[in-house]
Amino acid sequence: MQVHRKRMRLGATLVALALAATACGGDSGDSGDSGDGGASGGSFSLYIGEPENPLVPTNTTETEGGQVIDALWTGLITYDPETTEQADGVAESIESDDSKTWTIKLKDWTFHDGTPVTSDSFIKAWNFGALSTNAQGSSYFFANVEGYDDLQGKGDAAPKAKELSGLKKVDDKTFTVTLKEPFRQYPITLGYSAFYPMPEAFFKDKAAQDALGKKPVGNGPFEASTEFVPNKGITVKRYENYPAKKAKADSVEFRVYTEVNTAYTDVQAGNLDFSDVPPDAISTYENEFPDTSLSRETSTFTYLGMPTYDPRFKDKRVRQAFSMAIDREAISQAIFNGTRPAAKSAISPVVDGSRPDACKYCDYKPEEAKALLAQTDFDTSKPVDLWFNAGAGHDEWVQAVGNNLRDNLGIEFKLQGGLQFAEYLPKGDAKGFTGPFRLGWAMDYPSPQNYLEPLYSTAALPPNGSNTAFYSNSAFDKLVKEGNSAEDNEGAIAKYQEAEDVLLEDMPILPMFFSTAQYVWSDRLDNVKVNAFSNIVLEDVTVKQ
Repeated sequence: MQVHRKRMRLGATLVALALAATACGGDSGDSGDSGDGGASGGSFSLYIGEPENPLVPTNTTETEGGQVIDALWTGLITYDPETTEQADGVAESIESDDSKTWTIKLKDWTFHDGTPVTSDSFIKAWNFGALSTNAQGSSYFFANVEGYDDLQGKGDAAPKAKELSGLKKVDDKTFTVTLKEPFRQYPITLGYSAFYPMPEAFFKDKAAQDALGKKPVGNGPFEASTEFVPNKGITVKRYENYPAKKAKADSVEFRVYTEVNTAYTDVQAGNLDFSDVPPDAISTYENEFPDTSLSRETSTFTYLGMPTYDPRFKDKRVRQAFSMAIDREAISQAIFNGTRPAAKSAISPVVDGSRPDACKYCDYKPEEAKALLAQTDFDTSKPVDLWFNAGAGHDEWVQAVGNNLRDNLGIEFKLQGGLQFAEYLPKGDAKGFTGPFRLGWAMDYPSPQNYLEPLYSTAALPPNGSNTAFYSNSAFDKLVKEGNSAEDNEGAIAKYQEAEDVLLEDMPILPMFFSTAQYVWSDRLDNVKVNAFSNIVLEDVTVKQ
């Protein structure tokens, strides 16, 4: 499933670690492995769609490139594949006395080119990601660091600064981060790819950045053995000098497909080792792959964004009416065999703080919807464009949404599903959607904040973030900030829920489905796991020889 960002429950251990503002690193001996990590050898292949951008962590904001990025890098922290609780990464510790200034100490670690991972590796990468002239899609994630505003050029004016004043190097293994406001859950966020380090070679010049976007040099369990080739893919191999638990397989081939159905067929034929299950195979995949398939609850949230910049959809009553006209439960049963639960919240149920009935306009009430729409000046004689990306199995359910709008509101529709994902996302960032548009979100880190601020805050408007509905509400922004600086988890969740109430009254997005995801693999593979971020745990896979 392609979503706008890859990345369930906010585990008690994780909450305690973050909210107590204590060290994030566990016993470093637990993650180290002086042997080969139980290497099995062999190679395997898996399906991805075409990434939107070159493979640079601060500019990879979708699942397809994200899977490759996460194989090549290790962040300050990692997340346990089963529980999503905080696990060891590059950070020895992340500590703060006031939740505003954080001191980060690093372990001994190296990049794939043999150079050390240092404080500068993070500081320079974060400055690069935050600087507006670099146009990085994850720039928003540095917006809470002091000095971020000075890195944002406005109009034709150049930025006032090129470095975040809130980042300070103490020594090669220690740096501090000063935030604009206290944020108790800050350590939780630091496993996300926007915060990955970059080697010194990346900062040499634009040519070096272009080259390393094709064949990245990271610090993760796999290293790139080929360049990424558009419409084809990339092969990665086990990094033998990885200081933590090493990958078991020798190499992994990421193969780009334009249609998930084709990938699934290739697994059936023995030509591919791992794939998502397309919607039209959900009722049959278990019979076809009785011993090599799985289904698990994931963090993925599917929604229809509403182009609030379009005069037709500026009135929130129009958006509310559209939402009440859609029979989510019926669509889930008819098309997804009940595996995509209808969403009545903007926060996934796998994260603490989700409420099963937060969205009053998500109930199917066609008569109320029609009456509400009649109170607006919406022209029902003009068709509505319904947008979705091609090749990922969205055709049928978006068609079903269109049928609901036609039958319940008297609005004809046109399906706009011709763009591949790598073309589709820039269309949204450029305000190119002329009607409701399908997008999804998988958590970047396990917090309800991640389902709110990166998607709907004013600071996350493109190109700095993923607010493709172009929604802006100061009351929402204020409540999220209050949640970020709350003294405890309960207080944070209360504020996040208040912010969600504002969001679901304004309805810049129509929640559609949460997810249990299905996967199949060839009988060549063993020890296959999928984490809560919807990614296969590559380093654990063994290949039968």
